[in-house]
Amino acid sequence: MKYQRKDSDKARMTDMFEESSEKPPSDKPSVQAPSWPVCFVTVKNCDASAWSHTRFALVITSSPIMSSRMLKSIRNHPTLSSIIGMTSFAAASLLLTACNQDSEWKSIYNGENLEGFDTHLGKSLGEEWAEVTEAATLDSVFSVVEMDGDRVIRISGEINGSLATQEAFENYHLRLVFKWGDNVYSKRNSGLLYHSFGEFGEAHGTWMPNIELQLMHGNLGDTYLMANTACEIPAVKNPESKQWIYTPATERTHFGQHANGRLIRKMQDAEKPLGEWNVVDLYCFGTTAVHVVNGVPVMANYETATHQDGALKPLTSGKIQVQSEGAELFIKSMEIKPIASIPPEVLD
Repeated sequence: MKYQRKDSDKARMTDMFEESSEKPPSDKPSVQAPSWPVCFVTVKNCDASAWSHTRFALVITSSPIMSSRMLKSIRNHPTLSSIIGMTSFAAASLLLTACNQDSEWKSIYNGENLEGFDTHLGKSLGEEWAEVTEAATLDSVFSVVEMDGDRVIRISGEINGSLATQEAFENYHLRLVFKWGDNVYSKRNSGLLYHSFGEFGEAHGTWMPNIELQLMHGNLGDTYLMANTACEIPAVKNPESKQWIYTPATERTHFGQHANGRLIRKMQDAEKPLGEWNVVDLYCFGTTAVHVVNGVPVMANYETATHQDGALKPLTSGKIQVQSEGAELFIKSMEIKPIASIPPEVLD
């Protein structure tokens, strides 16, 4: 089977439900219940002469109740039932799940230039870097260069700065592929800053307020809460280092500038050696965010929020920033797709 997701053609969606009492779901966007994608499936039956193609629509939802209703509709639909040709509709359930997880990736970095991004230069790395800071320009800090046949983003790291998406995102799976370069000023430090809001300079004199997925060499995957951001994390405090370490299946602790600090260390180290590409996956849905490094879940943030006037306000969306912060960094790709839930395998 070949799966192809489409977001239009509502007539086909309606036709599927004509022989049952079920009605097509509303396509109004919702934070907790996003619009249902429509998946058109091409079934290929091979014989000696040719491929025959039949296309039909399945409406997907993350709700088990509605999924069972749709399976009933398919079972009672003579055409769809015969096309699927399954004695057990468990296979159809798997088809629904596969389609739900097969949303199309959208490239944030287009592979050619920095269209779609804003750039900003902030504070110096320190007094010893005053001359470097004075010479830094937006074009010298943020550029696109050739590397091994690809055009990649180069962030020089010579000054604190931000490469920020112009668009804000919510309920998504983000994938960033990056590696460190040879040029180091202060140290190999950077971060993937998500749920960013406000203005440049509000966080540490350079960045928009955000929640950070730490990219620093040796600390890849840590959580750092900038400005007034906050969250809850199951964590245990190391009695020797006095640092909090993400520890699943333990009691959640509240973190932020107002409670227990901003920094929480990752569960384990999954970083590749210097010079190799790292793949960072960030899952954000509602007020939960999960950091995955090279396929290994290393951090989970819950109840992401901002702390304002003594109260917590949910933080579920925002722009995405990548830092210039002390060393040369290359980005091979940066892509995103919508999700209807966080896959259980990255939370368990």
